[in-house]
Amino acid sequence: MNLPPIRDAATVIVLDRDTPQGPAVLMGQRGATAAFMPSKYVFPGGAVDPGDAAARLSKPLAAEQRRLLALDPIGEHPDLPEALAAAALRELAEETGLIAGLPGDAPQGWPLHAARGLAPDPSALIYVFRAVTPPRNTRRFDARFLLLDADRLEGDRNDFSAACDELSHLHWVPLTEARALDLPFITEVVLAEIAAIAARPGPLRGPERVPFFDNRGEVPRFSWLS
Repeated sequence: MNLPPIRDAATVIVLDRDTPQGPAVLMGQRGATAAFMPSKYVFPGGAVDPGDAAARLSKPLAAEQRRLLALDPIGEHPDLPEALAAAALRELAEETGLIAGLPGDAPQGWPLHAARGLAPDPSALIYVFRAVTPPRNTRRFDARFLLLDADRLEGDRNDFSAACDELSHLHWVPLTEARALDLPFITEVVLAEIAAIAARPGPLRGPERVPFFDNRGEVPRFSWLS
């Protein structure tokens, strides 16, 4: 059986720990006719585009996050950590209209950043989970889940007016309510990880070992990246 290729992808989980309902994450609903995960509530994200590795970033990734993102690549890409970070921030802007950036020159093809004079800032991204889509799916992704503190967003975090139409019903979902939504299985697993991280006092800290749900083969395998 010819399996579809596995594409590198990045998902960004924006966490607001200071809402009246407690910690909340930004989610939206995919369209009913979407080819991948129709009607499911998901975090913003998508596949790495060819230009992501070359996107100019305002700051570098944190060294430990870059090291972890470089572990066990499926494809061969020397700039994979930066490409993943750029993809996460680009998809965040496109799908929600929200930006994590600093004053500077926007990458080519990033209109929202250009309009506001901002260059994407990946320095606060925290790698928290990795999952490869199972073989039975028509589209397959090697998805890295990156956590971002909502305090790193520029502007009004409730203004989604510049979002594209890929996700509907964009809103901040309290962690206590998120698992009641129609979610992909892996999103439920990731939400449990985020709840544990959000409960820790002090600045956001990622796991010492990144959970990896590996579906490259016919038999799923769970491991840790460290």
